[in-house]
Amino acid sequence: MSLNAAPFRADVVGSLLRPDSIKQARLARQAGELDAQALRRVEDEAIRHAVESQCQCGLNVVTDGEFRRAWWHFDFFEGLEGVEGYDADQGIQFNGVQTKSRSVKVTGKLGFGEHPMLEDFKYLASISGSAMPKMTIPSPSVLHFRSGRKAVSAEVYPDIDDFFDDLAKVYQQAIKAFYDAGCRYLQLDDTVWAYLCSDAQRQLVIERGEDPDVLAKAYARTINKALEGKPDDLVIGMHVCRGNFRSTWISEGGYEPVAELLFGSVAIDAYFLEYDTDRAGDFAPLRFIKPGHQKAVLGLVTSKTGELEDPEAIKARIHEAAQYVSLDQLCLSTQCGFASTEEGNSLSEAQQKAKLELVVQVARDVWGE
Repeated sequence: MSLNAAPFRADVVGSLLRPDSIKQARLARQAGELDAQALRRVEDEAIRHAVESQCQCGLNVVTDGEFRRAWWHFDFFEGLEGVEGYDADQGIQFNGVQTKSRSVKVTGKLGFGEHPMLEDFKYLASISGSAMPKMTIPSPSVLHFRSGRKAVSAEVYPDIDDFFDDLAKVYQQAIKAFYDAGCRYLQLDDTVWAYLCSDAQRQLVIERGEDPDVLAKAYARTINKALEGKPDDLVIGMHVCRGNFRSTWISEGGYEPVAELLFGSVAIDAYFLEYDTDRAGDFAPLRFIKPGHQKAVLGLVTSKTGELEDPEAIKARIHEAAQYVSLDQLCLSTQCGFASTEEGNSLSEAQQKAKLELVVQVARDVWGE
């Protein structure tokens, strides 16, 4: 693997801080002062600038910053057949702060259909130049985990196994559709596996009457079924996230409780793993990363604050991780995106760019050109 192959030695998770032009355009759209086409033109221009900025940082992979989304997950799910968004009773509780009140539920048979994000990817690909365009979507397990059984209509899916089967089929269709649109690098964003490492989150699952270990196996089966028939030249990564909203988080705990199942049995090409704080535990779970093509992308540069890390300290941690998995199977990225929701984290666009430049600098020092 070189700097020029996915996953990249210097990689990017996905979301970027929304520029003022998009924030103002969205407000104007909500007020009825801007139509959908005009909003999209503003987004197009902002995405073009974001792609140029990522390339200026030295990255060989670019995303659209998720600029067309309000949420990292709900926007995609609401584009699926059989899924409805709604205003929830309360938002998602993070460490000391809560999101807007929004959620999704399954009210009909699941289907992929003409998903609007296919056009979003095509636009990104059209302006990526020599860089590889990367698409990010939520992992299938995310649709079920937060609300569990109550989020899935018992009338439509009396047997929850039928729901998981259809969910896997929908993702097979999604993967094929993005591939047919030209996508060769797709990322599944998944908070579930990190939550299953958290004693507090596991207890919430138990209290609602479900077994977290049974769910973990169901999610692994669903993801593997979704990946069946994946083209050989399509790289699929998974970002395992502990929550990212206004620079806060939800779960704490190392990867050990899920490492053997997740790394050892799920057919993902690259795992993007958060390792920016002690909340992530040590590198020992990396011993379950399969030898060969599978990669671990270490999120050692935080996206939650603007303070720049010491490059020598990052290099030392990379070599520490290499005690458990070959250095050739390691890459580097920020720990998460910079704006998993449109509100964004607590840092500036200049600090965001400096973080991405640091990732590139360290990757070049460790692995060379």
